[in-house]
Amino acid sequence: MKEEMEQLVSAGKIQPKHVTPLVALVEAGYCQHKSWGFGKIKTVDGIAGRLVVDFPGKTGHTLDLEFAADSLKAIPKNHILARKHADLKGVQQMAALHHLDVVKMVVMSFGGRATVDQIQGVLVPDVIQSDWKKWWEAARTELKKDGHFQVPLKKADPVIYQVLEQPLAQRLSVEFKAAKGLKARVTVAGEMVKSIADMSDASVADDAVTTLNADIASHVNTMQPLALEGIFMRDDLRTAAGIKPIEGEIPATSVWSQGPRLKDLFEEIPAAKHRRVLESFKASVPDWAVQLVMLFNNVPAKLVGECAKLLLQEGKGQLLKDTLTRLISQHGASTELLLWFSKERNDYFAELLTPEVFRAMLTAMERDQFNERKTNRLRDHILADQQLIPDLIKSADLEVIKDMTRALQLSPSFDDMDKRSLLARIVKQYPAIQTMITGDQKKEDNVILVSWSSLERRKAEYDELVSKAIPANVKDIALARSYGDLRENHEYKSAKEQQKVLQRRKAELEQQMGRARGTDFSSPRTDVVGPGVVVTITDIGSGKREIYELRGAWDGEPEKNILSYLTPLAQALVNKAVGTEVEFTNEGAIRKLRIEAISVPTA
Repeated sequence: MKEEMEQLVSAGKIQPKHVTPLVALVEAGYCQHKSWGFGKIKTVDGIAGRLVVDFPGKTGHTLDLEFAADSLKAIPKNHILARKHADLKGVQQMAALHHLDVVKMVVMSFGGRATVDQIQGVLVPDVIQSDWKKWWEAARTELKKDGHFQVPLKKADPVIYQVLEQPLAQRLSVEFKAAKGLKARVTVAGEMVKSIADMSDASVADDAVTTLNADIASHVNTMQPLALEGIFMRDDLRTAAGIKPIEGEIPATSVWSQGPRLKDLFEEIPAAKHRRVLESFKASVPDWAVQLVMLFNNVPAKLVGECAKLLLQEGKGQLLKDTLTRLISQHGASTELLLWFSKERNDYFAELLTPEVFRAMLTAMERDQFNERKTNRLRDHILADQQLIPDLIKSADLEVIKDMTRALQLSPSFDDMDKRSLLARIVKQYPAIQTMITGDQKKEDNVILVSWSSLERRKAEYDELVSKAIPANVKDIALARSYGDLRENHEYKSAKEQQKVLQRRKAELEQQMGRARGTDFSSPRTDVVGPGVVVTITDIGSGKREIYELRGAWDGEPEKNILSYLTPLAQALVNKAVGTEVEFTNEGAIRKLRIEAISVPTA
């Protein structure tokens, strides 16, 4: 072939510099073009001075010989691209049975080193047609055991093939000694733990434990998170290698005795190790549970879940519930805490699943907007979880639902389209809300009947708010402002957030009391069901008889069979006479009820 090319040079069809690349192309039989990709060389036409190549989508493409020499790169027959073209089924079978052979082929095709992304790029989807992640994990395990491959700790670094075989223990020893700093040594030690059964020289683990102990001692007072990671890895490596503890080793309790700030510590330790940190904290700190619930409002939802799981496992469920109740009722819960809670909402937290949770969510999202926190995780979850709002409102009084609806309508956290979607979910559960949303509600329908005692409680709360809480908050804002630099002034931001909560509650109470009409429910009508009466009903399906007293909008005590007249069950009975049969939908199930008696409550 070289002689033929030299003849073309003599004929003036190519230049001498093109002989070598053209010979390489023809002998290889395959090529690569930067734009057209991989190609198979079909024929060389010396008379016409042309090379014919099959490219994907460009079969039988002709190129001038000099242009081909300058623009094409020869691809040898053992290159992964050539092997796939010549025998794809054979390469697929090799990938299924011999991971190392395929990886070696790919790595050598890239000059002896290739990143994981490069390996994946040439194998998926035509060679590896199933789960790449699962295949690569199996291949990576084999690579680490084989002495010819250097497997990187970082995905961006290349897998390297070396002709001289290096035992696993020796390779890890070299990597550990070359690692700079405790963080890097912890990573290599983790590989030792995974590979301990395949290491022929256990002294490597001994040396690593000794080095880790020295590093831990130098970090325990200054970098507690990293020292804790080092302690965990040292203990794991010691256990895996069967090494006895060394006298004077620094335990995890030494880190916790430094009193590190939990929030900062968790931020610096990988999420995969958070559960281990929590267990260590529990074992080392007597009042661990109390400190843990104080962390709730300052960490991501996933870590909140880990904390909650530990509390429940250790019998601290009531502390968890009390903390959630306080944060939700005071509208102090963070968006991340509420995100976890809304996802978790199981029967254990049933009594906390009320419209107040949604109100707390609105406050939390508005607070994030005020603090310019760029997170929409909670908002996106509320929109995506079709069952969330129905779960929170399924047993609430109508007036509570109305208040929640108004808060949603006024909230800046959702645009108009999203608000309509959420309001539709409320209307589906409580059709009476439709008139409130569309503005068709009559003035008289806006009045609610309340007992004098419940009205007095609302007035007392309002007076406390206006005379004490709001003035105290004004003083807090003024004091915080005096600290200067409002951009970094956390006290000022906190006081302003509290101001929003107080002002919203003040507006709510004013609206509620403005609609309320107090009554003692004396001498109620008994010809039909209404506020102030005792009604006896029979469930037609089961034959069970139930007795309820209907009271004012704010007087519900279901455990005592006292219902607000605005509850769904009461509304199904109101204005109906004795003997009337009604249908009532409860959690998707239709109950048929018959009114048996209407009477005045006994003193």
